[in-house]
Amino acid sequence: MKPYTLVNRYIFKELIPPFVINLVFFMFIFLMSEILDITDMIVNYQVNLSVFFLMIVYSMPYFLVYIIPMSVMMSILLTFLRMSADNEIVALKAGGVSLYGLIPPVLLFAACGFLITVAMAGWGMPWGKSAYEKTAMEVVRSNFNIGMSEGRFNDDFAGLTFYVNNVDMKTRELNDVLIQDSRQSQTSSTIIAPKGDLLKGNDDYTFVIRLYDGVISQVEPGRGGAHATNFKTYDIRLDIAGSGTNMGSRRKDEKEMCFSELREYIKTAENRDKRYYSVLLELHRKFSIPFACIAMGLLALPLGVMSVSARKSAGLGMGLLCFLLYYLLLSAGTVLGESGRFHPAIGLWAPNGIMGVLGLYMLVKTAKDEPVGLQSGFAFAVGRIRGFLAGRTKP
Repeated sequence: MKPYTLVNRYIFKELIPPFVINLVFFMFIFLMSEILDITDMIVNYQVNLSVFFLMIVYSMPYFLVYIIPMSVMMSILLTFLRMSADNEIVALKAGGVSLYGLIPPVLLFAACGFLITVAMAGWGMPWGKSAYEKTAMEVVRSNFNIGMSEGRFNDDFAGLTFYVNNVDMKTRELNDVLIQDSRQSQTSSTIIAPKGDLLKGNDDYTFVIRLYDGVISQVEPGRGGAHATNFKTYDIRLDIAGSGTNMGSRRKDEKEMCFSELREYIKTAENRDKRYYSVLLELHRKFSIPFACIAMGLLALPLGVMSVSARKSAGLGMGLLCFLLYYLLLSAGTVLGESGRFHPAIGLWAPNGIMGVLGLYMLVKTAKDEPVGLQSGFAFAVGRIRGFLAGRTKP
């Protein structure tokens, strides 16, 4: 077996354990924010644990699109930092293996991450997003009367906040109802009624709160006017599906579309409005974010293969800084792409281009054993900061 083949297999195998550890770690962090929302739904609507775990599973493809590139970069960085610290890189160079000879296993590993992320972005995320929304609406629909908890402000519906002092779960009668309605931008209404009923609407995803013998106080913030109106009966329609009369008519979010649906919408769109640019942006995002596995992977290789004099913490800190810079550029590109000021391809692919060029520059410099200004500058800045903090902590 050729030496290069042994080296490639060894490096590829060494990349897997840190990748799994980083994947689990980042997944745990990302899921924490989602678990809070899911837990709140469980408490409010009293759903069982099976639904809880299902909603976590449905959330995972969306997070994995961002987590996999992060894990790929960090696994490559940590692997080569360890190999540098154990003088394995020096041993490989002494055996005739150049830095360029270490690229094939890194590219293969990054390409695997790219393909998995593309699958998650193109098919996993639309499936998970659609299933999550469907499950959430089903939970609210089947347990909506439970969601009308006594003595609690409920703001689950956009522009509506309601408070019910007493609820009869059997008859669905409401007592002492307070509703803040700000669905109209120019008018804010406060509705107070001593009694009300929770009624079923025209379909399974629509409810009506019918209030009796109450008063509506309306305020117009822009004009400064206010007036009150008494009523005998007043209906407030609550649409769980968000729009339309049933769940099937709800317009798909661009994140719920697969490749073919995105391309079909772009092809048939009559107007280049905000919706058009959002869909075009999502199509490019499904490829640009997965490609970060390759761009950031090439950058992580020279960051990991550092000179003996460089600190390990400097390489790790530099890697985290580069990843933060990538997502800042990606966020800026997303905003510019959605506004239509730049083509979405520019905003979403520019961060990959910048990180890829930076990685190739550092790779060539490191292969020639030439100092890389970015690494030495960052190490110097870290050393100065640590020295400053150490001086501040002295008595």
